[in-house]
Amino acid sequence: MIALYLCVAIIVLMIAYAGVEATLRVFAYIDIMLRWQWVRLRMYFMKKRLEKDLMVYKNGEWKSFNEVKTNDRK
Repeated sequence: MIALYLCVAIIVLMIAYAGVEATLRVFAYIDIMLRWQWVRLRMYFMKKRLEKDLMVYKNGEWKSFNEVKTNDRK
């Protein structure tokens, strides 16, 4: 219960100090940052899945797509 009162007090003090508009901007910024972190997390897992999917079986061992591509040029 104390945490709720503390959060309400912080929000009221933010509004009193900076105004409603600036306080809403802070919350919008926090929202955007949280969404961006979610996108970065999803991109990380997409990267890992893509690396796994691009593995190529050649000469009896697993090699990445880039290793196979550079070895074929030689």
